[in-house]
Amino acid sequence: MYADRVLSGMRPTGSLHLGHYHGVLKNWLKLQHEYECLFFVADWHALTTHYDNPQSLEEHTWQMVIDWLAAGVDPNRATLFIQSQVIEHAELHLLLSMMTPLGWLERVPTYKDQQEKLSDKDLSTYGFLGYPLLQSADILIYRANRVPVGEDQVPHIEFSREIARRFNHLYGKEPGYEEKAEAAVKKLGGKKAKLYTELRNRYQEQGDEEALESARAILGEAQNLSLGDKERLYGHLEGGGKMILTEPEALLTEASKMPGLDGQKMSKSYHNTIALREDPEAVSKKIRTMPTDPARVRRTDVGEPERCPVWQFHQVYSNDEVKAWVRKGCTSAGIGCIECKQPVIEAVLRELAPIQERARAYTEEPDLVRNIIADGCEKARDLARETMRDVREAMGLNYG
Repeated sequence: MYADRVLSGMRPTGSLHLGHYHGVLKNWLKLQHEYECLFFVADWHALTTHYDNPQSLEEHTWQMVIDWLAAGVDPNRATLFIQSQVIEHAELHLLLSMMTPLGWLERVPTYKDQQEKLSDKDLSTYGFLGYPLLQSADILIYRANRVPVGEDQVPHIEFSREIARRFNHLYGKEPGYEEKAEAAVKKLGGKKAKLYTELRNRYQEQGDEEALESARAILGEAQNLSLGDKERLYGHLEGGGKMILTEPEALLTEASKMPGLDGQKMSKSYHNTIALREDPEAVSKKIRTMPTDPARVRRTDVGEPERCPVWQFHQVYSNDEVKAWVRKGCTSAGIGCIECKQPVIEAVLRELAPIQERARAYTEEPDLVRNIIADGCEKARDLARETMRDVREAMGLNYG
């Protein structure tokens, strides 16, 4: 079992393109070998902005999952599931909404930003205001402590940390907490109990972060503690109560370097994409007809690679030798634009071939995809139910 748990989700927008592959999926492929990973279809999140058009949601969901699997996401290494099929997300979201200050939601940077960007839609809805909290519930319900995000999403992770902290502060002090914590320390065994206590004192008296990390490591390795005792001791370390919800950390990912066909960011809204399952003939045609340096009107005109969208593709797909050939040929008019595009066409088709091969197996057997998701939803539900048992107990909602 991995010590760290990663959670990441994508809104179902239908078939994915190379921007998604280079920006998100390649990172997922790496993470699934390093951590315990949960990857989910954020279908409820899609409704926060597209509540008026849910008709294509189901089809988009299945197509996106096929693309994940085709790209190499391995259901034996990662848990794949659909958000709305794990109803506990909604329960935790509701309970967290009881204690979340309105001002916290209004100050999330993307709230105003998205409203301006999508000004053609009425986003003055309760759901849209609360989507960062739903995002927090998605993370906190799995006690995921690593969330891969780009720089612009870091405030969302900070928001989730604040929510976890507030929840633990409000509801983490169970009756007889101190006595239970002291009893749990003893279970560590003489030597470790003594070291844990020393490290705890060092952190609480001097703010020694290294002592905190060392004490956490002792708890991480402790085999003979129940989950409840472990959570008590994590909270006891920091002078709080029981750590019911885990504070997640941002796992910073690089922004996608994949440009669109016109040199802008690759995005469906710009109509400049290459889909992962696009027909090879269509892919070749799209790249052949890409705009180039406007200075090269005739074959004999010299150009500057930096002013050409095709050069950005070479940055992603070509080795130094090919790039040197392009630079020399373009700046001397030694090669034409069609020649320059040929290595890009070949490289893109080479990258897409195994993805499309795997996709065929899944499109021919839709039941295979449904079974993978059914299994993933079951695993996700088990984890979510465990958290919700603790949450209900902490909030006095166990009427057993």
